[in-house]
Amino acid sequence: MPARVTLGSIVAVFGVRGWVRARSYARPESNLLLYRRWWLSGEAAGEYQLLQGQAHGRGFIAHLASAGGGPLGGRDQAVALVGARIEVERAALPVLPRGQYYWADLIGLKVQSLRGEPLGVVDGLTDNGAQDVLVVEDDGRVRLIPFVRGPIVKRVEPSRGRIVVDWAPDY
Repeated sequence: MPARVTLGSIVAVFGVRGWVRARSYARPESNLLLYRRWWLSGEAAGEYQLLQGQAHGRGFIAHLASAGGGPLGGRDQAVALVGARIEVERAALPVLPRGQYYWADLIGLKVQSLRGEPLGVVDGLTDNGAQDVLVVEDDGRVRLIPFVRGPIVKRVEPSRGRIVVDWAPDY
């Protein structure tokens, strides 16, 4: 399991006092603001402290301080963070009930049909509004397989590195 999990991204600056706009991948989305320590990727990569944050429009705004430094003081410092992934320590996430998984735990698992036919590897996940969808890549081919327990997803076996689905290779 990864030591950190991506829970969002910095999408823009907000104002002139060092605030940023963030998009959350957490569920519910507001859970992103529960984590006070963020690790950011990109040009200004490193550890940051969430000083303040709140819902704003279709996303969130946040004011950060760099670890060992003071709060971001202006727009120029905030611009350097745009495009960064927001990661949090895996250990800070709540333990899930048996049978539930964080998306990060599914990425990299092999996907196979009920007949044992390889369908590819989970490259990512997305949400279509009705359910989560596995993005499965197989030699350049991409399959989108709804993550629907029972009818489609039969077994998730992280210890065996696989997900078994009722899905044919020619779908």
